[in-house]
Amino acid sequence: MSDNRIDRLIRSYERHIRIPWNPDLAPPQRVLFAVYDPPDELRLRTKIREFELATRQAGHGWCGIDITDAFPFWFASQKYAEEYFLEPDSAVELFPELAGHLENLVRERLDACGADANMVVALFGVGSLFGVLRVQEAVERIAPLVPGRLLVLFPGTAANNNFRLLDGYDGWNYHAVLITADSDSGEGP
Repeated sequence: MSDNRIDRLIRSYERHIRIPWNPDLAPPQRVLFAVYDPPDELRLRTKIREFELATRQAGHGWCGIDITDAFPFWFASQKYAEEYFLEPDSAVELFPELAGHLENLVRERLDACGADANMVVALFGVGSLFGVLRVQEAVERIAPLVPGRLLVLFPGTAANNNFRLLDGYDGWNYHAVLITADSDSGEGP
């Protein structure tokens, strides 16, 4: 097996997820961002099961939530979807409602998984939110719903807790545990 960035990211995650969990952390402190280069998205997708395996071997449950199609399905369900497709600029005012839709989607999936305080909830497909909804807003709404750890598989960059989705200019500061291919200690909450 080649030693590529995604393999190294999985090893960094594995080291981190084995650290005993502090049960008294606030929701934002229970968020993990596994940051990877956007061109590695397909490689990461083929290795989601390795994140799950590392999680289960560390004695934790796993619940994967793919939000890749959340926006298009939600948008297509809107009453005036056809008109919005003809004039996309008129739909921009709807985009904030997507956060509520994601929150409901995650709630349903958590119920289906039987999520508990010993479970990692992995959110992937967040790149599909680019230009539609800030990942920060989605994470701030989703994190309190997750009783265990929220793992956000994040295609972009992070430096000094400043996260940039798909290396876009619209970054934000968020105090999550950062896991990268080059993380050496896996330390954090």
